[in-house]
Amino acid sequence: MARQAWYAVVVAGVVLIAALIYTDLPGFPRVRDDATASSTVQLKEQSIRVTVVDTPEAREMGLSGREGLAEDEGMLFVFPKDDRYAFWMKDMRFAIDILWISHDGSIVHVEENVSPESYPAVFTPRQAARYVLELPPGWVQAHEMGVGDIVRL
Repeated sequence: MARQAWYAVVVAGVVLIAALIYTDLPGFPRVRDDATASSTVQLKEQSIRVTVVDTPEAREMGLSGREGLAEDEGMLFVFPKDDRYAFWMKDMRFAIDILWISHDGSIVHVEENVSPESYPAVFTPRQAARYVLELPPGWVQAHEMGVGDIVRL
């Protein structure tokens, strides 16, 4: 009888953990598990198609080697925890705007019109972030985005 009770507790624990993992808790936006190149994020009233990169190899490659981004296109870097992730413009061919976004979706740091010529300079946010969004140059100014604005992932 004790063995059956123990199994019941283990099964209940597994179910509880699975439910917590797959539940979107209010106030904690997350990137969908099925995110692809056609995924979107919302910035104010604007929808941006993003390529989601969440592996070390993909994050290292980033936009390097590409010719540019469309006005409604970006790249979303997803990290496993909040930290002050630094970015550079190695092998970039065009300027970008960079947004650092906290786990709750708020923008914590912005760098605008970062040019390829800035390499090897490194851009680091003042505050920890979970996500980084790279956008076409001038996008932040054109859409009046800034620190404190919310990004819906």
